[in-house]
Amino acid sequence: MSAGLRAGGRSPARGGKGVAFLMALPLYVFTLVFVLGPLVYLLVLSFLRREGIGGVTLSFTLRNYSRIGIPEYAATFKESLVLALYSTALVILAGYPFGYFMARLGRVWRSRVMLLLIIPFWTNSLMRLYGWIIVFRSNGVLDKLLEALGFIKEPLRMLYTYPAVVTGMVYALLPFMVYSVYSSAEKMDWGLVDAARLMGASSVKAFLTVTLPLTMPGLCAGVILTFIPSMGLFFIADILGGNKVVLVGNLIQEQLMKAHDLPFASALSVALMLLSTLFMCLYSKIAGLGSGAKEGVASLSRGGIL
Repeated sequence: MSAGLRAGGRSPARGGKGVAFLMALPLYVFTLVFVLGPLVYLLVLSFLRREGIGGVTLSFTLRNYSRIGIPEYAATFKESLVLALYSTALVILAGYPFGYFMARLGRVWRSRVMLLLIIPFWTNSLMRLYGWIIVFRSNGVLDKLLEALGFIKEPLRMLYTYPAVVTGMVYALLPFMVYSVYSSAEKMDWGLVDAARLMGASSVKAFLTVTLPLTMPGLCAGVILTFIPSMGLFFIADILGGNKVVLVGNLIQEQLMKAHDLPFASALSVALMLLSTLFMCLYSKIAGLGSGAKEGVASLSRGGIL
């Protein structure tokens, strides 16, 4: 049998690997052409010099990256970072309890709540943001409501302000946090929480020592899905903030569409990707710690330490 295979046959294992490689070949080609290719092009373009309107010259330079340190552009990165932190903090405060309690609902109500969260995605995000204009504009829905309740006597003029942009960010990104926390809370062993309570742990201590570690991977995933996009969602800042709030995404769009400075826009994009990669690495480390929390909490429960 083995002699026949050596003579002219081919082993089934090698044949299976060859078929699997041919089946995966289109995916490899697609990844190289449409994922890796644009990234390499963007990286190379960021080291070139601008020439004319929308043109480049094949001359290596680090000036595009040094320009990011100019106070005007550095302030944009700082403002984007601060806005992302504010938005992420508010999304955590609203999304974590929502996802946690949604996981504790019965099957019927859980399906209904999930459907209510999905329904807004059936409408274009721009249309939903324009709805907030109706709410925030002078003498809009919010002003009329607050006047009817007696809280204000004149319009607030919330539109084109920083709080309006933060509200738009939270509204657009909240479902990502809810579903991330829900995915972790749904798989959690609730018996560990009951065991902690039976051994005398308060509800707060049981949450901090059992629930939070077990749902940390979902919380970290929600933070990544919230923090990173909030630095580049320039259309939210355009619609709800006007020209008063400028994010890194707005700066990249301006360099592409108005200044036609492709190398500098590429350098800004690479810097934003590096920052996103940094947070992804932090997420991987924290999520790795969270994935081992179940065994640690179980051992604490068995030992009566909780």
